[in-house]
Amino acid sequence: MNAGAVTAPSRWRRALRLVLVSITAIVAVLLGLIVLFRVLPVPVTPLMLMRMPPLHHQWVPLTAIAPALPRAVVASEDNHFCSHWGVDEEAFRAAVSDFLAGRPGRGGSTITQQTAKNLFLWPGRSALRKALELPISFAIELLWPKRRIIEVYLNIVEWAPGVYGAEAAARHHFDRAAADLSRRQAALLAAVLPNPREWSAGRPSGRISGRAATIERRVGQLGPLLDCVTISAG
Repeated sequence: MNAGAVTAPSRWRRALRLVLVSITAIVAVLLGLIVLFRVLPVPVTPLMLMRMPPLHHQWVPLTAIAPALPRAVVASEDNHFCSHWGVDEEAFRAAVSDFLAGRPGRGGSTITQQTAKNLFLWPGRSALRKALELPISFAIELLWPKRRIIEVYLNIVEWAPGVYGAEAAARHHFDRAAADLSRRQAALLAAVLPNPREWSAGRPSGRISGRAATIERRVGQLGPLLDCVTISAG
């Protein structure tokens, strides 16, 4: 009896130690990848692997993407991207309130959160995924400049079934390079981001055309709020 009483706590200690070591290893790997992807292109994401084949993806630097696209995406997805620390506090409080009340979520993820999700996690609205998304978002904000966050996001986000990144999206929808996108085309691409598997930037419905027009107007209104994604002529 005494031997058994000693053995059981010992097993629990070993199990706890294994869990802590595993968590530490996962955190270390994630931080290592975040540091690595600050300077290296992202070759593939979990979502790309889940939905292969087909896969159309070509990494390009932010300087090879028309300036209208990051501005349109910020205007559409996250107006305060340049000033927040990874989470929109007002949207986050509303999302928590909805969750506690059992109401459907209203979205509200920032571009940083969407980058974290696309880079490391899986699609869906589970509480576990959201819980993992937050610390990863904070780490990305801490270790990357804003320009790098938008560069990675524009290169890995899905813009049509199997079409990932600005370059593949521009060629798929408009038969041109991302560097040659017009302001209207950039707004159309931003307009379909909430549901790129159902909405088309190249063949927009009236609803998408209206969203794009709203985004174009918003870009003109945001002014300094777009400074962190604006490439100066010099």
